[in-house]
Amino acid sequence: MDAGRVRIGTSGWTYDHWQGTFYPDGLAKRRRLEYLASRLDAAEVNGTFYSLQRASTFRRWAAATGEDFRFAVKGSRYITHMKRLRDVEQALGRFLASGPLALGEKLGPVLWQLPPAMRWDAELIGGFLGGLPRSTATAADRARPYAELVRDPCTDVDVDRPLRHALEARHPSFRDPAVVRALRELDVSLVVSDGAGAFPRFDDVTADPVYVRLHGDTELYRSGYSPAALRAWAARVRAWAEGESPASADTIAPGVPAPPVPRDVWVFFDNDGGGHAPADALALAARCRGEDGT
Repeated sequence: MDAGRVRIGTSGWTYDHWQGTFYPDGLAKRRRLEYLASRLDAAEVNGTFYSLQRASTFRRWAAATGEDFRFAVKGSRYITHMKRLRDVEQALGRFLASGPLALGEKLGPVLWQLPPAMRWDAELIGGFLGGLPRSTATAADRARPYAELVRDPCTDVDVDRPLRHALEARHPSFRDPAVVRALRELDVSLVVSDGAGAFPRFDDVTADPVYVRLHGDTELYRSGYSPAALRAWAARVRAWAEGESPASADTIAPGVPAPPVPRDVWVFFDNDGGGHAPADALALAARCRGEDGT
């Protein structure tokens, strides 16, 4: 049985403090994404969390990256943190119209990060997740009525492709087998979110792909991952890609009631505070390929 595709990248790429450590001295800011895409095969778009972008921006990002590169796109905090998932039809339509569809085949999963204080609510959160578009054509249909409300919209798709969603929860109430069952029924990935103990981690596989966010090994957003930690993460990533569901202390409901099937795995390093993210991403990618690292 072939393993699923593993993609490893960073959460964002516009950091000035990466210049001289990851980005070569003298590299123009406009070429940072191009350089990152020459070393890694995925990136998580952070800017969409804070504000709506333009379709022309997404097209520029797509043009700056190779054919095999992919983007995960972070959902708007206006939806998750301000509206708190209530009455969000227009906000969701505007988000979908603001350009992600312009990525075409380079559009990967959409990440929805919940506020730390948001508890599991089956009706509210389940209803939101269940109402999300599951294909790019459906997303375009949902976006079209709100195109006039955004600058430079994109509400057309060249090919109808599946659209995957991942949920990053940070409240202990999600540590419940009922939540795992609900997300499996909804076919939404529960993000494996490692935050140096600052918030709960959930290791359950609820959908394909497995979506992993690494925010710092010992210090949130700042610390790098040790060789031992990277070895452990590489083992988990390979197991997930091969269809296994390794249990840990952070597994809510051990076991998957289905035969193993290969899964894609997306891993993003968000420990950019100390500039560790790109180096850790490269090191993990090498280990997942079976190459020795230090």
